[in-house]
Amino acid sequence: MSKKALYPGSFDPITYGHLDIIKRASEIFDELTIAIVDNPDKSPLFSIEERKELIMNVIKADNVRIDSFKGLLVQYATDNAFQTIIRGLRAVSDFDYEFQMSLTNRQLGKNIDTIFFMTDEKYSYLSSSIVKQVCRYGGDISSFVPEEVSLSLKEKLK
Repeated sequence: MSKKALYPGSFDPITYGHLDIIKRASEIFDELTIAIVDNPDKSPLFSIEERKELIMNVIKADNVRIDSFKGLLVQYATDNAFQTIIRGLRAVSDFDYEFQMSLTNRQLGKNIDTIFFMTDEKYSYLSSSIVKQVCRYGGDISSFVPEEVSLSLKEKLK
């Protein structure tokens, strides 16, 4: 039986922090699915299809696939036979929110566990929102995102 996990998020855009977690999780699990959340409460810069394409262009692991979903994460996980959700933590402030979400998901899906990955400390301050803001004001984002993502972000923010 293969071990598979789900890494959900908005990935708007994907950063080196995300890629760090993807690389490490893909080395532990036989299959890792990056699931882009279509969240109606957010106004993403990139469309779902654009985010999928950006992620495909920068992922280096053969056992990683990309999908998207609307609705409850637990429902998506159940419908696709996932028993493990991967979440990244940058700081203690992330833990409070992620802990609450993990317990909620566990209540809704009794067979679903959450595994937390601490991001590499060099990415602990990094978020997609910060990357967009720095780029919007002309800052250098080369240490935050791969070149393909940087170029797409600059084009989108013109």
